[in-house]
Amino acid sequence: MQNEPDYDSQREVYTKLVKAGKRTYFFDIKTTKGQDHFITITESKKVNLNGKEVFQKHKIFLYKEDFEKFSESILEVIEKANELNMSENSNTSVASDIQFEDL
Repeated sequence: MQNEPDYDSQREVYTKLVKAGKRTYFFDIKTTKGQDHFITITESKKVNLNGKEVFQKHKIFLYKEDFEKFSESILEVIEKANELNMSENSNTSVASDIQFEDL
């Protein structure tokens, strides 16, 4: 009996790993059997399940026809989140400058 080829490992073209605290993100470029490229984004997090450490994974598949819309949207959302964080930080510093006597 002949071994079947491992299509999943053959399709992987590029991987970028990002460690972020308790989570690890994998950005993978893969190819379909028709040689089209797609991206998978995987979040992996170590969790304790019934006293045993296991990796919980969540995966998103992003296909080539959606690359542009996705990249525009993710950049817009990141930019907005950064603006909100800067706004909150400036509000916090202003609030911390207020003296009890000023109230």
